[in-house]
Amino acid sequence: MKAGDIFSKTLPFVWAKLLLGVITVVVSGVVALVLGLFALLFQSAAVGWIMFWVWLAAFGVIRFVLMHYMGYLVKAGHIAVISEAIITGQIPPDQVNYGKAKVTERFVTANVYFGVDKLVGAAVKQIQKGIGKIGDILDFIPGMSAVTGLAQFFVELSLGYIDECCLGYTFYRTDQGAFQASADGVVIYAQNWKTILKNAAKVMVGVILGMVGIFLVLSIVLGLIFVWLFHVPGEIMVVVAILLTLIIKFSFIDSWVLVQTMHAYMNAALTTQIQFDLYGKLCSISGKFKELWNKGQEEGPTPAYATAGAGGWQSGQGAIESQDQPRFDTASSAGGWQGGQAASGAGADVAYADPGDAGAGEKPVFCGQCGASNARGVKFCGKCGAKM
Repeated sequence: MKAGDIFSKTLPFVWAKLLLGVITVVVSGVVALVLGLFALLFQSAAVGWIMFWVWLAAFGVIRFVLMHYMGYLVKAGHIAVISEAIITGQIPPDQVNYGKAKVTERFVTANVYFGVDKLVGAAVKQIQKGIGKIGDILDFIPGMSAVTGLAQFFVELSLGYIDECCLGYTFYRTDQGAFQASADGVVIYAQNWKTILKNAAKVMVGVILGMVGIFLVLSIVLGLIFVWLFHVPGEIMVVVAILLTLIIKFSFIDSWVLVQTMHAYMNAALTTQIQFDLYGKLCSISGKFKELWNKGQEEGPTPAYATAGAGGWQSGQGAIESQDQPRFDTASSAGGWQGGQAASGAGADVAYADPGDAGAGEKPVFCGQCGASNARGVKFCGKCGAKM
């Protein structure tokens, strides 16, 4: 299913976000009116400034409760439905309740979801700093610092959507715990960061241009109606235009970017073989990723998962079925990412070489622990995760 189709068919979540945004503005407006009237009673500039700062604090609390706490839960349900649509090509009939059920099933409580979200977001940003230092390489070119600074700006904006893609992967890997699947999701991003970020950065350029356009149109319309006809102070209309632009971004634009970025991410995830040693490398780069991995261990460590602590990991096996549709079956008892075998090899015990290792296609070697056949050159068994 195309990204545009998924967006148009999951509009109930967009409308829910829009409703939260409108409620936030209305409640904040009522609080501002009450505080403004209170300030008028004293006829004092000092009291007026105090009421202004009180309103800012109240607005922050209102925005957090409505747009962050409740908005996060709506977004999580949207992510679950998007994942289902990308994987199966179908939108669940009662998508809102489906999304709610999936979030409850996957994370049990909102606090668990917030905990995973914060860890994934911080890990993605730390990893990106380790692998995306463009400016350090191109600083010798005159004027290049401005260009790379702009590029990094778009990268930073894009990362806020990529961590949500990693969370979306947890709804796909239901055979793993939420922290384990999230850690896998981050690894998949690290392996495909150039492709995913390139797509996300292109989308972000369109988002920024769109927001500027929306703000200008709203400013002109509100100015003509309220300032010119009813002589409302222009400063108030600018604030209203900014708030309306943010509401549109929160509901429509953010949802559109989320669908676009998740579409690129999940298509990469469905065909990605996780590299053996990447978990150890990412643990050394990011303390938050290591914390995420440790929490995954607490969910129920497996021999393959524990291998990551020594710098290795169970490689995923991805096979294309006769319909050319990637399929990944439930993880084996050893905790590995066990891919579906091609129809021509059904029933065979096949292990793939780690990307970059030589010897794939040669005579297989057998694991001393479980006896499974592995391609020559692999460092860990593709079935049990034991070191070869």
